[in-house]
Amino acid sequence: MPQGIKDKVAILGMGCSRFGERWDASPEDLMVEAYNEAMTDAGITPEQLDAAWFSTHMEDVGTGRGGIPMGIALRLPNIGVTRVENFCAGGSEAVRAAVYAVASGACDIAIALGVEKLKDTGYGGLPVATVGTYIPQWYPAAVAPANFAQLAAAYRAKHGVDAATLKRAISHVSVKSHANGAKNPKAHLRKEITIEQCLNAPTIAQPLGLFDCCGVSDGAAAVIVTRPEIAREMGKKDLVTFKALQLAVSNGWEMSGSEWDGSYVHTARIASRKAYAEAGIKNPREEISMTEVHDCFSITELVTMEDLGLSDEGGAVRDVLDGKFDADGAIPCQIDGGLKCFGHPVGASGIRMLYEMYLQLQGRAGDRQLANPRTGLIHNLGGQPNQNVCSISIVGREGE
Repeated sequence: MPQGIKDKVAILGMGCSRFGERWDASPEDLMVEAYNEAMTDAGITPEQLDAAWFSTHMEDVGTGRGGIPMGIALRLPNIGVTRVENFCAGGSEAVRAAVYAVASGACDIAIALGVEKLKDTGYGGLPVATVGTYIPQWYPAAVAPANFAQLAAAYRAKHGVDAATLKRAISHVSVKSHANGAKNPKAHLRKEITIEQCLNAPTIAQPLGLFDCCGVSDGAAAVIVTRPEIAREMGKKDLVTFKALQLAVSNGWEMSGSEWDGSYVHTARIASRKAYAEAGIKNPREEISMTEVHDCFSITELVTMEDLGLSDEGGAVRDVLDGKFDADGAIPCQIDGGLKCFGHPVGASGIRMLYEMYLQLQGRAGDRQLANPRTGLIHNLGGQPNQNVCSISIVGREGE
């Protein structure tokens, strides 16, 4: 049986650039911004790094292919740099590779870094990417807002939710995230909004309005990992360790028959179930202190609460409206503002989510700091509801 990685790898340091329309910065500048913070936080020199994993999605836009862009931008000491890409879950994939390398003993200290420079593409949303040789022959043409609007329609039909009630619930998700993001100096969007603004905003894809969709931005984030005993030898205390890392990838089941009803994300349920088992979590509603989920659209966050088992089937609407996932709720979600306020520089988002969990667990989140969080869950989704990659990471204090 797999042994898992619970408490085998600790976070030595992390860094995150300011996200936004960074016309002032190249991809290299963004990498340096996140890297310098991470290295200072870790208290190490470049010569102590054994290996690196580099996440970027739109490599042809200007970041470049392979591991060379990261090696050159950071002047790394000729260590191995491996570029990874797994749609929007690429950042979490880089973390998973670095963690596994350290846990195996193949290296002592590794770094995972993600970056994306999307504003320079000129697109209002994500540039269109080819998803495979045969898929375009049978997959209907669609854009991200339409795909996730269909998730909303299927959810409403399955659970008999009134359209106005669902719209108010997803608006509450957006209002909550903006309230959190307003307190975060690294977020792209830092203004609070009202329910009325959400409800009356222009429609993008029914029922998703302007404020129900995350934006496109530029940004980078980095994490340095090592084994706990090495971290302690370096004088580190209050270690944040990985409890679980799980990845589930669609195999065509969702689009190949009529079993899937379109109201949830199948891979998220599989990955979260495996992650809870790996972390030894029996009751996630009691044992998960906070979450960072892939809120590309507000409906995604709402549905994800059920996929993660944090709400009953059909119960997320009620839980959202009752404030269960607000900053002062039972299980705060997107305490840093989420994709909704950071935007989604694809290669960096998964590591940015981890950054907030790390700060919270170390009591370093400033105005956003929660009271005594113990365990954080990161949900990083790539693709669309019917065809995707889902990564679930769980981190917490060592030994807890």
